[in-house]
Amino acid sequence: MAQAPNFRANAAQCRADANAATLANVRDRCLRAEAAWLDMAERQERVETARAVRENREPAVA
Repeated sequence: MAQAPNFRANAAQCRADANAATLANVRDRCLRAEAAWLDMAERQERVETARAVRENREPAVA
């Protein structure tokens, strides 16, 4: 399941919300949310990469 693109889309939306915010606390909250979404996307990509490597290395069970 490729969720990383969805996470990155959410991060982009948070960045846009931060740029549109007029209050500092709202902008900060949006930037923290963006950072969290990007972290989740990177973590998901690492998991998907590790899974692909693991599946390619495991011997086929007959």
